[in-house]
Amino acid sequence: MDNTVEKLTVTAKENLVVLQALTSKAQADAARLMELNLTTSKNLMGESFEYVKAMMAAKDPQSLATLQTGLAKLMGEIAKAYTQEFQNIAAGSSAEFTKAAQSSMADIQKGISAMMGSATKNTPAGTGSAFDFFNQAMVASQKAFKTAQASALLPQSR
Repeated sequence: MDNTVEKLTVTAKENLVVLQALTSKAQADAARLMELNLTTSKNLMGESFEYVKAMMAAKDPQSLATLQTGLAKLMGEIAKAYTQEFQNIAAGSSAEFTKAAQSSMADIQKGISAMMGSATKNTPAGTGSAFDFFNQAMVASQKAFKTAQASALLPQSR
């Protein structure tokens, strides 16, 4: 019994460390997103005002059209750069959280298996068939989880 409690305590401490690391990662990524938003906004506003000033100084419709085309192109480039950086930040966060979740689930599954093995060894007389049924249900649920997990990873690997 003490061995099981110790294992659960160690697992809880390990999970707390993982949670702390994930929280720090999430805060760092939120700060990166905030910085990205501020930088993009600042660049966008600065460039927009420069183009508006240039448009106001335009002498003919052709130069005005050229400036408008240049502004549209610049806005597209800024939007593209923003989207790429946003995707990089999001992908990094997603990968980190997925890795932690998969690791935690594997540890939980091992813990449940160990607990079931321990409980099976200490079953009262006459309850063996009930524990066998429960063990089979646990094995089936673990297989279903692994199948779902594998199918969820398929789109990412393409």
